[in-house]
Amino acid sequence: MATKHHIYLVPGFFGFANLGELLYFGHVRDYFVAEMARRGVEVEVVQVLSHPTGSIRTRAADLFKAIEASGAKDDDGPIHLIGHSTGGLDSRLFVSPNVSLGEGIDVEPYARRVRTVVTVSTPHAGTPLASFFLGLFGQKLLQLLSLFTVYVLRFGRLPLTVAFRLGSLLTRWDEQLGFRPTILDQLFEQLLGDFSVERREELVRFLGDVGNDASLVPQLTPEGIDLFNASTHDRPGVRYGSVITQARPPSFRARLSAGLDPYAQLTHTVYSFLYGRTQNMPLTAIPLHTPAQMAALVEAYGAMPGPQACDGIVPTRSQVYGRVLAAVRADHLDAIGHFDQPAHRPPHVDWLISGSGFRRLQFERLWSTVVDFVLLET
Repeated sequence: MATKHHIYLVPGFFGFANLGELLYFGHVRDYFVAEMARRGVEVEVVQVLSHPTGSIRTRAADLFKAIEASGAKDDDGPIHLIGHSTGGLDSRLFVSPNVSLGEGIDVEPYARRVRTVVTVSTPHAGTPLASFFLGLFGQKLLQLLSLFTVYVLRFGRLPLTVAFRLGSLLTRWDEQLGFRPTILDQLFEQLLGDFSVERREELVRFLGDVGNDASLVPQLTPEGIDLFNASTHDRPGVRYGSVITQARPPSFRARLSAGLDPYAQLTHTVYSFLYGRTQNMPLTAIPLHTPAQMAALVEAYGAMPGPQACDGIVPTRSQVYGRVLAAVRADHLDAIGHFDQPAHRPPHVDWLISGSGFRRLQFERLWSTVVDFVLLET
């Protein structure tokens, strides 16, 4: 009987995998299922439901619950963890030897079956953007960006009136020491009004989670992640690989490449704002890399990424862990299928419009490499 592989897709910061048809990993899951079938490999692919901004420990416990409720409980097939953004940290913690995730949670029966951990755009050395989100304005903006992401994936784009107001707010925020919370509240109300009553209640619960438990945010600062790395250890026998993303810095040329559509220009402003908060990585926080890791980055980008290089959310150098499986020119959401290619079926929808040029061909090449890595020992 053929070995059945169990693949768990662990979402990142916003974690909206639990919002009905709005699938965080929808394109990745479809690709994995089709590619594994083409290769004649039996597979179960599960999208994990995580607390959107709960602590890494809480989210690792969510991963345990997902595995416990899946088909992995019924056989002894190999387990593979693929985490995007913070999901990569959840995965590393889950397999860390002697980890304690809470009363009554025994991860060892599953952790010892893990064969690969693949991290995608993960802040292994933290991200300065987390420090910004610790402030009052940042906390409110975090909720709003969560809702924006969900809205765009559901309807394709934001209303221009909302995009204009957000763009205006972000371009002037440095000058507004006392911004008016009512502006953000009005944007919330306008967006929520387009959903059904049932979906609106679901979104309010989701956004409530983001607002009520933001334990994750301080853990993702360079200072917070330093403690995580000191206490989280690799498990012998597990192969660790990483997918690295680096986007274009905001510039006139990058703005032109985003397109002349007013909506694209306004949402590019959001990207520029996030990029500006992310590129300030302290030099002391940039990790050392192995010769093999540095060679992979130089081959992909033509030179070693500088300390300011990032994907708009996470510094590029912070994403390196284990074997570099792929290093691509893409923003933080491109690698999991959220880029602009509406003609594909199902369509790829973008909201972080960076002008990266990342498209389906690069997506398939990237994930084919990940599949190769997952099946390396079979």
